[in-house]
Amino acid sequence: MWLNRSFRLLGLVPGPLRAAGRRMVRGSGSKGPDTSLFVPLSPRVRPGPEGNVGAELSRDLDKGETLKVLNKFYKRKEMQRLSSENGLDARLFHQAFISFRKYVMEAESLNVDLHIILNDICCGAGHVDDLFPYFLRHAKQVFPMLDCMEDLRKISDLRLPANWYPEARAIQRKIIFHAGPTNSGKTHHAIQRFLAANSGVYCGPLKLLAHEIYQKSNDAGVPCDLVTGEERSFVDPDGRQSTHVACTIEMCSVTTPYEIAVIDEIQMIKDPSRGWAWTRALLGLCAEEIHICGEAAAINLVMELMFDTGEEVEVENYERLTPMTVLDTALESLDNLRPGDCIVCFGKSDIYSLSRQIEARGLECAVIYGSLPPGTKLAQAKKFNDPDDPCKIMVATDAIGMGLNLSIKRIIFNSLVKPSINEKGEKEMDRITTSQALQIAGRAGRFRSAFKEGEVTTMNQDDLPVLQEILSRTVEPIEAAGLHPTADQIEMFAYQLPDATLSNLIDIFVSLSQVDGLYFVCNIDDFKFLADMIQHIPLNLRVRYVFCTAPINRKHPFVCTSFLKFARQFSRNEPLTFEWLCRHINWPLIPPKNIKDLVHLEAVHDVLDLYLWLSYRFMDMFPDVSLVREIQIELDSIIQIGVKNITRLIRASDSISTTTAAGAEDASAHGGTWTNERINMEEVNSKDQVYIGSRRIRGSKTLGYRTEACKAEIPGKAGDSLSARLVQQGHLTAELLQQLQEEWAASHGLQTPRSAMTQEPSKITSKGLRKKKK
Repeated sequence: MWLNRSFRLLGLVPGPLRAAGRRMVRGSGSKGPDTSLFVPLSPRVRPGPEGNVGAELSRDLDKGETLKVLNKFYKRKEMQRLSSENGLDARLFHQAFISFRKYVMEAESLNVDLHIILNDICCGAGHVDDLFPYFLRHAKQVFPMLDCMEDLRKISDLRLPANWYPEARAIQRKIIFHAGPTNSGKTHHAIQRFLAANSGVYCGPLKLLAHEIYQKSNDAGVPCDLVTGEERSFVDPDGRQSTHVACTIEMCSVTTPYEIAVIDEIQMIKDPSRGWAWTRALLGLCAEEIHICGEAAAINLVMELMFDTGEEVEVENYERLTPMTVLDTALESLDNLRPGDCIVCFGKSDIYSLSRQIEARGLECAVIYGSLPPGTKLAQAKKFNDPDDPCKIMVATDAIGMGLNLSIKRIIFNSLVKPSINEKGEKEMDRITTSQALQIAGRAGRFRSAFKEGEVTTMNQDDLPVLQEILSRTVEPIEAAGLHPTADQIEMFAYQLPDATLSNLIDIFVSLSQVDGLYFVCNIDDFKFLADMIQHIPLNLRVRYVFCTAPINRKHPFVCTSFLKFARQFSRNEPLTFEWLCRHINWPLIPPKNIKDLVHLEAVHDVLDLYLWLSYRFMDMFPDVSLVREIQIELDSIIQIGVKNITRLIRASDSISTTTAAGAEDASAHGGTWTNERINMEEVNSKDQVYIGSRRIRGSKTLGYRTEACKAEIPGKAGDSLSARLVQQGHLTAELLQQLQEEWAASHGLQTPRSAMTQEPSKITSKGLRKKKK
């Protein structure tokens, strides 16, 4: 039905919208900027005529008297008030004064006027307040933003983002909101309209979703191109653009006219990091009809945003196509698993642990988590969905919530606590929200899958009432949409502050930015992290900005190192060739032997993604796109082999001999592998799990695998003693640790750990040591 704006004029505004209307402007001009972000600069002292002209016209300054005058100036309340009126709060006033005092006391020759004024004040012929104009001039050299604060405020004014898109404002768009839960057919109806149009654009949150629409469109006989950050696929062999395009939402064009546009998963407009992309698409797409798909929680916000553009919103509501039941009992034991089950975890370590336990029961399982390449995810999904494949159990993270069509009968939540990043960039551990729970649970019993009904439960009985309560709640309305400063805005900022770093420019921009209650500024920590990383590399501002918007996983050192090398090579104006890249990643690569190898291969895949992403922004400097894409496809296949092998390797082995097991357990306790009775620290794996030969011991349990020799340590709490940490960190070998223990025991008149191991248990103390008999 059509929802008209007239009810707002009568005051009949829904509650959430009334609240939105009452919200004050965030970051309004009445609030001063965060001056802790203002980095003081060294003032540029203009060289004057040779010699001290001021001294020649008056006399040399008495440094002691001059210092007294400056300190008196600093303490004057009137000077502090005048400084505040000119933008210098207490912090800036103090820093500017320190710089001014240093300049006056250390300069070989001062400005003539300043020298004479200081001399007059010292002689009693002038007043200390006469210094203020000179101090203020110096302060503006130290903090140049003081001279252009109003200009900076205007540049960072984000209160009317709809005006950033004049092409969209020049047409009257029709907005249709397809609202409904997962598996309700809302996106299907929007896509049907997309396929029937003369031209269209699909905007999705994931490469997998964009690729699915790309394939579906071309299979239906509608030529459609694919555009993601790392890939461009054109149907036309000559590279001419098709009338339809499927893209990730960050890549959509806001200047190309379309008949139909589809914006999928609109609820992500509230995402702390990526929400700006949905705001940009919603306000900026030049389409006659815009079909929005997502949760009903976003309806009020979309209507309010469209009110500012003068566009009406038609809402079409959908119900779930298949029933979904929250069970009354939890799984409790992996022995109760059945075909079509999917256990959802929120950490890779849990995935590895559960996979091992499931396969120990003789069951095959598929594994999907976020950092796997798209091809590997699709391969695992295909294996799970194949009715002829024995793999009928899946262990996955919430990555299955979008982009994959899975034949799941029952969703089992292993935990209800998930790490998240808030708007300030801080990591938090919270219970999953109703929206997240519904998105994941909705994967069970999907329409046209092998299961016509879906079931949802938890691993532990204690979590089940909590899950039932979460799912019973109404999803909270979305109240604000994300924004992000553009490259043009940052360039204008940099023109005003040419000496500021990019990271500092962004900080000041956000500090001064003004947004109304319908918007928020997205988290920029990743951007700043990359900006700080390459600050020392000589790049122009526009290039620096583009590099810093690259989507990389900053948690992986190899990816960050590669990013830094890319930027350095670029700054030298040296193209990043295929041969250079192969040397950097040590191509060719082999299938992984353990989890550490697999994680590294995933990082290499991310590096290749980064190369491809940059290649579409700087084609001349990243020239070998086709060759890089070929090895990326090959790497994807290697990772698929690795995932398959890893799920086999983590199966518990009963064939290891007692001697080997004891050595392996001792090695795993120290984070290494046992080789010729010593610990090889070069083979230390990630904290997720440790491999010894063909046996795997999970990192979370390695502290339990300790031999008596390891327990007989220098007195201290076993497991977190200094000696254990030194061995774990690779500073000591097992032999050296044994020698130190023996020397320590001998110096304290105690029996050595080695001989203690030969004694009867009843004669050994609780620490495995006993005093020598006299």
